[in-house]
Amino acid sequence: MTTATIPVIRNEEGFLLDPNDWTPEISQAIAAEEGIAELSERHWDVINSARADYEATGESPTLRRISKQSGVTTKELFKLFPKGPAKKISKIAGLDKPKGCV
Repeated sequence: MTTATIPVIRNEEGFLLDPNDWTPEISQAIAAEEGIAELSERHWDVINSARADYEATGESPTLRRISKQSGVTTKELFKLFPKGPAKKISKIAGLDKPKGCV
């Protein structure tokens, strides 16, 4: 499954324009685009934590906040979501690009 087969609108960087369009299937498709073949239970812990934080604050969480809220170390986040974990987590979780990410 690819995001091309799922009717959602994304910006030029691939972030969903409306976080309410998010589904677990969309997460799987975006993760595959980002080079993550399969989302493990640990990935889902992080994704669900990021989404809960977004619902509470209205902003995509920073890497530090993701680590604190999910209980997953920064080192492990880099293993789970290589090369820019905060940005990848937000994209896969259907959230906005975190502030401060380039």
